[in-house]
Amino acid sequence: MSEEDKFRPVVGIDLGTTNSLLAIIRNGVPEVVPIDGQVLLPSVVHRAPDGSILVGEDAKAALIAMPDRSVASIKRLMGTDKLVRMAGEEFTPVEISAMILKRLKQATDEVYGEGPKEAVITVPAYFNDRQRRDTQEAGRIAGFVVERIINEPTAAAMAFGLEHRDAQDKLVVYDLGGGTFDISVVQMEDGILEVMASDGHRALGGNDFDQLIVDAWCRELAEVSQFNAKKNLHALALLRREAELAKMQLSTQESVFVEIPVVALTGTGTPISFSTTLTRRAFDAMIEPLLRKTMDITRDTLKAADLKPEQISNVLLVGGSTRIVRVRQMIEEFFQRAPHTEVDPDRAVALGAAIQAGIKSGALGQQDFIVTDVAPFSMGIAVLKESAHGGWVPGGFAPIIVKNTTVPTTRTRSFYTVVDNQESIDVEVYQGEKEWVAQNLRLGSVTVSGLARKPAGQESIDVTFRYTLNGMLDVQARAPSTGAVATLRLNDALDRSSQERLQQSRDRISRSQAAFDFDEDTKEGEEQEIEVTASVEELLAQARQLRRRLRRVVPKTALAELDAFLSELSEAVADEDIDRLTEVTNRAYEWLLELEESRDD
Repeated sequence: MSEEDKFRPVVGIDLGTTNSLLAIIRNGVPEVVPIDGQVLLPSVVHRAPDGSILVGEDAKAALIAMPDRSVASIKRLMGTDKLVRMAGEEFTPVEISAMILKRLKQATDEVYGEGPKEAVITVPAYFNDRQRRDTQEAGRIAGFVVERIINEPTAAAMAFGLEHRDAQDKLVVYDLGGGTFDISVVQMEDGILEVMASDGHRALGGNDFDQLIVDAWCRELAEVSQFNAKKNLHALALLRREAELAKMQLSTQESVFVEIPVVALTGTGTPISFSTTLTRRAFDAMIEPLLRKTMDITRDTLKAADLKPEQISNVLLVGGSTRIVRVRQMIEEFFQRAPHTEVDPDRAVALGAAIQAGIKSGALGQQDFIVTDVAPFSMGIAVLKESAHGGWVPGGFAPIIVKNTTVPTTRTRSFYTVVDNQESIDVEVYQGEKEWVAQNLRLGSVTVSGLARKPAGQESIDVTFRYTLNGMLDVQARAPSTGAVATLRLNDALDRSSQERLQQSRDRISRSQAAFDFDEDTKEGEEQEIEVTASVEELLAQARQLRRRLRRVVPKTALAELDAFLSELSEAVADEDIDRLTEVTNRAYEWLLELEESRDD
């Protein structure tokens, strides 16, 4: 038995727009697990005429022949209420994603045997709170205990950092995948990876490049054959497949000849054929505006990190779309250095997820490898805002956690009543960078009742935001004068309504494929255990992070207190002493909050 087999199974998953990957730690090294003989599992789902669900290569092959029974690129709809039709039945994006993850769960069972499995699942850094929660829910539907949600560029940096622990680098991770773009600036020092700034675009990637090619070819077909391919699902699927292949070939050759003998049939049954030549120059011209947009975001992210291009030591390219020649040219022109090519751009994110999974399971040591991330958005509440014409108007945005704050973190701001004898207050939570909440994303709301009846402006409300390592938010609103408290747990997907929703989705998927079976009781118990463990790990991570940051600027007594908390927490975890763990955790959170607030002052 290998060393890592002694630990409970935790796997790393890259749930991609175009392809998904599963990775594990074997003999102390992260590696991708082949599925059906292939490293990449196409993120395509197909419902066969017999009702069974196909995922992967077979589903991708069926996409052209039966496009009305197939779904691709579902990641782009995560976090929305949109429904997709597959073989006449509507499914949510969460359910389709769960089908992809279920195939990865089956592959995991083939490695470790059946039973509960924990997973670290990656998401784009720019995914909002709902998109992250939807990803977590999809994992649960698939049968995973979702231990952690981590950002894709951070995972890629971990894959790079594992082989360069002693590096003293400022690293840029440029992640251009099938459907999303992310950019992160990472400081590497003494085995510590600290994300300094992060940004991105949730709908910019290789799929958009493919669509530009398809649009051009549709225009050619309309001119030459008077055929509107955009109204023919089969023709569109054919063109998309050929566009993707042509794009890939242009990474190694200057031009590609494309020939499709039968795109569709006319009303009289006459075949409509299509042939054309696509040059790299023409392709580059098509995608140039989108690539410029990624470079604008890159420039802004460097500015947020207070760095200039010449201060960057390495540029790590992640995602299949970074194989495009023009992408590499633009990176080299901007940074005046060739990008790093040691890490496979297709596998980097999955390998990093496996490293995080290995740290969680104990298969990899944590002492010399610490990672910190940042909040990709500002988060705050709706407030009255002073109008340019005088007076106060509703709908202003007051940030509590600002973008690129290191996480996990806890922040508190005080607000005041606006009318006399106000007995309750609605706290509406938003995420975004705009001055007005109408332009930001609403996350939820909570009402605090039982306020002291006082004149306007004399009763305060303390609003505390706790942003977790999973990139999810917990909110508490408290009236100090009366002790009235209300909480909003935006990452709590295990309340009654969510449990009902999870079971409904599991039942629907089970009806489509008998192999998709679930043990609800086991899942709920495992989730509760993991939630406690993850909370402690966040606290330990926050403490280690603060210790490193403060070791040169605070008295040794403060560091000694911090070390004492670390020791007590570790002992409580080892002894499985829940009461002691709760008591120490509460004391440690209060101490950390006081210390961070004193630093802010």
